[in-house]
Amino acid sequence: MAVIHQTDLKPSKLELLTSWLPSRAWYSGSDAGGPRLAKAGGFRLDDPEGEVGMEFMVVTDTAGAEPSTYLVPLTYRGAPLDGAEHALVGTMEHGVLGRRWAYDGCHDPVLVAQLLALIEGRVQAQDQNVSDTPDPDVTRSCTADGLAPAQYTAVDDKEGTALRAADGTVLRLHRLLRPAATDDVLAALPPSASGHVAGSWRAADGARARGLFAVLNAGSRA
Repeated sequence: MAVIHQTDLKPSKLELLTSWLPSRAWYSGSDAGGPRLAKAGGFRLDDPEGEVGMEFMVVTDTAGAEPSTYLVPLTYRGAPLDGAEHALVGTMEHGVLGRRWAYDGCHDPVLVAQLLALIEGRVQAQDQNVSDTPDPDVTRSCTADGLAPAQYTAVDDKEGTALRAADGTVLRLHRLLRPAATDDVLAALPPSASGHVAGSWRAADGARARGLFAVLNAGSRA
């Protein structure tokens, strides 16, 4: 299990995201002045090898006329990830671990593999802030019969990121989060879906919101 260190990060994660978010296709804010971010929730996944930190951060931007909430999967590494310069969010100095390279997790094969394992029920989501503690608020489902190992290509659009495999499997991450009408997020799944991950976050007004984080379409070519 990953160990959560209570220490300083320079710059902080929110500081890194403040400069990085406006460069994303799914960022809905204005470039003028940049985002004003607050942490709103999230969860972690464990790396079986114990090398890569993985966090699914939920942040809310209150800079615009209406608040917008984003899902930002991040990986933290002790050395640069070869071939992933385009996915680098930035570097931080960690009070215990030293320099850390933070990446957009959709481009990190370790995070993608563990997210698929979560959907299939082979691993558990972990609490964002407490070591060795599962997060029961994160739910998942899967009707696909065993996902074959594959290389996924991440492509951003205005709604999020589509991870596509050569066999037609598509794993879509909802970057711009929208609350479901009820806590029954399964009702919001498209008929073609063969799996999902859902969770909750704290809305700008302090209320609890819940919605889809990721939707799997196994073998879909749409």
